[in-house]
Amino acid sequence: MQKVITDDLDALTDVLPPHIRQPLCQQKDISELLEVVLDLGRSPEARFPHREVVLNPDEINEEDIDYVTARISSFGDDNRAGIERTLHRISAIRNRKGRIIGLTCRVGRAVFGTIKVIEDLIRSGKSVLLLGRPGVGKTTMLREVARVLADDINKRVIIVDTSNEIAGDGDIPHPAIGHARRMQVKTPTMQHAVMIEAVENHMPEVIVIDEIGTELEAQAARTIAERGVQLVGTAHGNTLENLMMNPTLSDLIGGIQTVTLGDEEAKRRGTQKSILERKAPPTFDIVVEIQERDRVAIHPDVGQAVDTLLRGQPVATEVRWLDEAGEVRSRKEVPATTGQETIKIKPPVRGNNLPKLYLFGVNRGRIEQMAKEMQLSLDIVNSLSNTSLFVTSKSYYRRKPQKVKDAEAANLPIYVLKSNTPAQIRQLLATIYPRAGRDKADLLEVALGEAEEAVNQVKGGGEAVELSPQSAYIRRLQHLIAERNNLASKSLGKDPHRRVRIYRG
Repeated sequence: MQKVITDDLDALTDVLPPHIRQPLCQQKDISELLEVVLDLGRSPEARFPHREVVLNPDEINEEDIDYVTARISSFGDDNRAGIERTLHRISAIRNRKGRIIGLTCRVGRAVFGTIKVIEDLIRSGKSVLLLGRPGVGKTTMLREVARVLADDINKRVIIVDTSNEIAGDGDIPHPAIGHARRMQVKTPTMQHAVMIEAVENHMPEVIVIDEIGTELEAQAARTIAERGVQLVGTAHGNTLENLMMNPTLSDLIGGIQTVTLGDEEAKRRGTQKSILERKAPPTFDIVVEIQERDRVAIHPDVGQAVDTLLRGQPVATEVRWLDEAGEVRSRKEVPATTGQETIKIKPPVRGNNLPKLYLFGVNRGRIEQMAKEMQLSLDIVNSLSNTSLFVTSKSYYRRKPQKVKDAEAANLPIYVLKSNTPAQIRQLLATIYPRAGRDKADLLEVALGEAEEAVNQVKGGGEAVELSPQSAYIRRLQHLIAERNNLASKSLGKDPHRRVRIYRG
């Protein structure tokens, strides 16, 4: 479905004083307007995606504030108001006496076709949680989810609309939600109660809820899911890892608890005695991280993803985006952990040729110095068209500047370093370049062979044997070799010198 945007912009401009409305309507890109800011004693400003403009040099006075508030609905406990039958939101800033001294008039838009990248997940009947930074489009996506489920799939959909964000202001909901029904919430602190009321009184097949943010709301969401109702909602946090670290909302993905293992079990697992484990089945089956308006990262099995992260292992995600033709494209992203470094591989480098590196946000001098120490020859290029491997840092990759987008659009393999430390750069070079005439498979074979020799030596009556320092993954394999031979083992030292010691138990 092609995207269609409706914004009822005239309704918003009509509540503004004439000396602000007129210069605003003269802006050539008014269709891209994000919000108008009116602060007492300051000039009015209009904010667009890539610029801000002063609409009038005169300062805002109390009459201007009163002009706007007289033409909108009443403010609720959350200091938000709206314009009836629209999606626009007006938020107030008050002084200590409760007097309004500032207004943020934000444009609300209904974007039809915005869930194309995740429509199959929504239609699956599974509960889906949307994560993402403020302003990335979570509420817009929820609105479209409600319409598609109600109109296209003919499900009974109830929207719990705490601040009238999803279905707009007034008693009659905005047409953008289709035939979905909307329950308003008197005060934000009662959102959890209305969630339960929706299930008990109105027999929904789907409940749509925006901004799950408290422990009571998380508990209400679990109650809804346990009753077999599909739940589609949003929560604070950009990634699944953020949610796991949030003690208030971690229940949405099953909750995290500390478990104390016995000595034998801890030895068998090669872990400490106190470990973290998932406490219960997750409330949501699927987590969608909204990276941009048309780009998402998907965890299709939340329980499995959480368990894997708690074990300290990398989790594969499916990244989807819309290309220039509006078609859904996707690929797997698998973080591979080597020592202290995290690398995202999309897809892995193949063949025997040395990769041509394009460095972005990475210290070139440090990489060249490290390559010299490791006796490697680098092939660093300055053009994406001649690149076989794009190397960048984690901070740059998350911000998604244009150069990263260009690399992804060209479907280049991308390696993301957690930081520019020498240890992590050394691990990167050891991973992507042949080293000392041996590739990674040879190095793994040598490391496991060393463990086998140590086992034979100890079983033959020898003393404990310490192996060469290895990555966490290889150490785990060496522990397994010792265990299979009924020998004890433990890890010693700190990375990058951490190593395995094999001995009689």
